[in-house]
Amino acid sequence: QVQLVESGGGLVQAGDSLRLSCAASGRAFSSYDMGWFRQAPGKEREFVVHISGSGRSLNYAGFVKGRFTASRDNDKNTGYLEMNSLKPEDTAVYYCAASRALTGWSLSQTSGYDYWGQGTQVTVSS
Repeated sequence: QVQLVESGGGLVQAGDSLRLSCAASGRAFSSYDMGWFRQAPGKEREFVVHISGSGRSLNYAGFVKGRFTASRDNDKNTGYLEMNSLKPEDTAVYYCAASRALTGWSLSQTSGYDYWGQGTQVTVSS
């Protein structure tokens, strides 16, 4: 029902910024909640942020500490994750995901999302 493609990852230095994009295909994009997750080698996939279909409600993981900002442009069928002050520990494959309206526990769990992008690699060197 919806396909997602991430882009914008790359190799950066600690302290740099990146803006990831998640382009969605399909109708009624605004009816889908979006989530961003990341997975580092040897670790479980980790919740980063959830954003509601309207973009008016956001839920961030605690480790973000104000460095990351999620947004979306429903007219462009695109979600964004702006990452600032990047650290080596932010190195991971970053995924965007989508699902119909999520609440509570589900919005921070991989099992809560029905559609996933292929991931984009973010590498932060020291």
